[in-house]
Amino acid sequence: MKVDTTTIRLIVAMVEEGSISRAANRLGLAVAAASRRVTDLEEQLGTKLFRRVPHGVDVTDSGSKLLGYLQQMDTLVDRLASEAQALASGFDGRIVIGAPKAVIIEFLAEDVAAMHRAWPGISLKIVEENSRIVQQMLRDKVIDIGIYEKKSGFVDLPKVPYREDRLVLVYSRAHFAPQPQPVTLDALIDLPLVSLGKGSAILAAVQRAFLSRGRHFDCDYVVTGFDTMLAIVRQGLGVGLMPPAVFTSFGPEDGLGVAELEGDWHERSYVLSCVEGHAQAQTLRHVEAALAGRPRLDAR
Repeated sequence: MKVDTTTIRLIVAMVEEGSISRAANRLGLAVAAASRRVTDLEEQLGTKLFRRVPHGVDVTDSGSKLLGYLQQMDTLVDRLASEAQALASGFDGRIVIGAPKAVIIEFLAEDVAAMHRAWPGISLKIVEENSRIVQQMLRDKVIDIGIYEKKSGFVDLPKVPYREDRLVLVYSRAHFAPQPQPVTLDALIDLPLVSLGKGSAILAAVQRAFLSRGRHFDCDYVVTGFDTMLAIVRQGLGVGLMPPAVFTSFGPEDGLGVAELEGDWHERSYVLSCVEGHAQAQTLRHVEAALAGRPRLDAR
């Protein structure tokens, strides 16, 4: 099978844009040429990746199964280009860190900024993915360090504690007045929840919580980001779950309220794992130790 990097990036862009024309424009391709690339790949794979819907395209079930591999290939190609650039720029080493959006907002961005100041000779890159994809990327050695929610862990790698956080209920004051507070799990189950999608630690936590009450979680609003979650919550279509620091980062208006949750099902522990193979071993260990808060030697 022949798959070039442009086609891989086209497929990933189509999923993100929901449109072949917007994806083609993003990559600087003619729509006809982009369409031909998709058709050629589908013929090689023997299955349809997309189906036409009003105003765009949607991923088929087959496409969803293959998308994770294509995204990993896209990241690996980007990794190759980045490594070459880092070497050409005179960096001592390059470390790629994968983490969920909440972790980046709450902790990782600040940690990486501190390491940049301490070790200007090391190039650090962040890749945002959910806990499931982060572990897949670790397994495939696409990233060097992965941070993911402990309860969602499935990779057989050493795990080092990273940070902890909790979820709170976010709601529109004009549409909901959750009672009692803190909100019990039984009360939450009866509310229309907006959730992050498959592979997210939030969805996994909600599914476990519902299962503990003998219920199946069936969500009408599945989103890929907290910004989209807030857009739906603002309209009173449902309530959301997110860490308080993430909620604050959006500079929310007075019309949105926050309620604490009862119990411990919403408390989360993040761990980090690393894999050797691409990065310089000593540099990798220094960065791992810095993230874990352990004493470390000078990276040089």
